[in-house]
Amino acid sequence: MTQEKTQAPAVAVKPKKRKVVKQVPRGNAYISASYNNTIITITDPNGNTLGWASSGMAGFKGPKKATPYAASMVVKTLMEKVADYGVKEVNVFIKGIGAGREGAIRALHTNGLNVLSINDVTPIPHNGCRPPKRRRV
Repeated sequence: MTQEKTQAPAVAVKPKKRKVVKQVPRGNAYISASYNNTIITITDPNGNTLGWASSGMAGFKGPKKATPYAASMVVKTLMEKVADYGVKEVNVFIKGIGAGREGAIRALHTNGLNVLSINDVTPIPHNGCRPPKRRRV
């Protein structure tokens, strides 16, 4: 007995279109530096995200995530992601009071980005929430 193999008809596979990466020479860098983490996002001038990274994504755990060294490693991983866009200059908007604030800005400069301006956009309460009542022991 011989078994004949039936072959499926050949289907024409459409070649995928190559994604055209737009060149963005100038962008914005948003740094969120809390006590627990550092998150950096790079956007184009309209606010569309080109790439982002955090210290947890860079492999840091626990209290090491908020260190200036972790912030510099975050910038390094982020620059690898955003390299295709050709970002050369950034305006930095920094939020929070964590230890990675200045480390992230320095790392942006050392990784080949020209920092045009630095704006602190940390939210400040104008006599906002009522403080908790005094503790009685």
